[in-house]
Amino acid sequence: MQVTPVRDRKYFHSIYFQEPAGATFEIATDSPGFAIDESAAQLGTELQLPPWLEEQRADIERHLPPITNTA
Repeated sequence: MQVTPVRDRKYFHSIYFQEPAGATFEIATDSPGFAIDESAAQLGTELQLPPWLEEQRADIERHLPPITNTA
């Protein structure tokens, strides 16, 4: 089976492959994890994007539904 080179996705590393019918699958690591750019206490309080999506931040944020804390 042919797989892609390892891709650094900032929060994890992935490889991709296609099965014979054409569906693409991703296999990803658990590390380095989401706590690489903010503390565990702050996780989820701000939208974190990988560098290749930063230029699209305004458009991404515009399409996100509002989140309210129900706790």
